Amino acid sequence: MELTVLSNGQETSKITVSEKIFNCKYNEPLVHQVVTAYFAAGRQGTKAQKNRAACRGGGAKPWRQKGTGRARAGTSRSPLWRGGGVTFPAKPRDFSKKVNRKAYRSAFNSALSELLRQERVTVLDSLSVSVPKTKELLKKLKLLNLDQMTIVVGDFDRNLELSARNLSYVEILVESELNIVDLIAANHMVFTESALKKLGERLG
Repeated sequence: MELTVLSNGQETSKITVSEKIFNCKYNEPLVHQVVTAYFAAGRQGTKAQKNRAACRGGGAKPWRQKGTGRARAGTSRSPLWRGGGVTFPAKPRDFSKKVNRKAYRSAFNSALSELLRQERVTVLDSLSVSVPKTKELLKKLKLLNLDQMTIVVGDFDRNLELSARNLSYVEILVESELNIVDLIAANHMVFTESALKKLGERLG
């Protein structure tokens, strides 16, 4: 299939892309599974509490078993006591979930195809600025007439990164950094030709 390439806001050419990537049926359960796994892998899982065995002290019986009028107690580190252990303490754990490479790629293609169907994908021949000036970048972005966008470029461009730093509605990503959460969160995806070709090679 072919996508239209824009230059200075005008249609100039076409670029051929794989239908396996840009023409997939939207699989919402799979996309949800992969996105959930992505956020789960980002959790630290370092929360920890002590049970009664891990608390210091409590080795001696607080008072004799009978004759005091008080409830019997074997240790001062019981979960019922102040300073005692926790009944079901939290322990460090790994929240990450296994996602097969084929499943991730399928979910990625599914999300990308859905963006294209909703006409939320734009392809530019290139995007660069000679100096790190926000004003210069704005002149080029105004031609796209988009409120919010995620721009994916083939290689890191420091001038472009610095120019977009003050624009809250613009995010610059290198193609190798692009993940499925970026696709789900984006209002509109803008690819340069070089980024699109690299993406095709990575997913193909």
